[in-house]
Amino acid sequence: MENLTVVSEFTLQGLSFLPELQHQLFSVFFLMYLMTLIGNVLILVLIITDNHLHTPMYFFLGHLACVDICYSQVTGPRMLLDFYSKKKIISYRSCLTQAIFFMVFGSYECFLLAVMSYDRYVAVCQALQYIQIMSWKTCTQLIIVVWFLGSSYSLVHMLFMLRLIFCGQSTIYNFFCDVPQLLALSCTDTFPNMLLLFVLGGFLALIAFLCTFLPYVYIFHTVQRMETKNTKLKVFSTCTSHLTVVCIFYGTLCFAYFHLNS
Repeated sequence: MENLTVVSEFTLQGLSFLPELQHQLFSVFFLMYLMTLIGNVLILVLIITDNHLHTPMYFFLGHLACVDICYSQVTGPRMLLDFYSKKKIISYRSCLTQAIFFMVFGSYECFLLAVMSYDRYVAVCQALQYIQIMSWKTCTQLIIVVWFLGSSYSLVHMLFMLRLIFCGQSTIYNFFCDVPQLLALSCTDTFPNMLLLFVLGGFLALIAFLCTFLPYVYIFHTVQRMETKNTKLKVFSTCTSHLTVVCIFYGTLCFAYFHLNS
């Protein structure tokens, strides 16, 4: 270990393998970043200013908008700046901070989507008791659980990451720092980190996944028993948007983490 140079900064490879498309890619990603930011800010403003939207569903949607804003801030600005940077260098501390916050807000969104599924389940399958079950006290407690689980899991990851030493290879083949890619660059034993990532992380992700999709099994079963077509359409209209977000989130997650070696 004495003959190895400890890495204090990393190079983000990003999309530099397509130099002829840098301007076009910058325009596309900048537009996506701007739309994400403006869209979520508008959602928050509407929810806060319109008293008719002060319901549990929009309460959770407001928190999801906050998470999406923070999520985009973790990687977006840095990625856009790197399009025109000759040296895409990031310090070890900044890289670790970015990786942990990316995990924090990813965990928040994962658990929050599960809570929103439960809210839709109660609204459809327990409609008469909805107000009693989804009281503001219950909603606040659910949000606290979401923040606690996401923060605790990410904090444990951070503590395990601090024990690692990086030497030799310092190029990250991505436009932001992520925990699995940092583990691949470490020259110390990463088995505890991998165990935490894939066993504990996989377990929590599975629980969140089941809590997100199982309510929809009951929702669709309840919808099938409804007599009027208008009622069915109303239920589907309230659930489709959330289910679309869920599918996009988990689809992106699976694509990203099943292609780590590509």
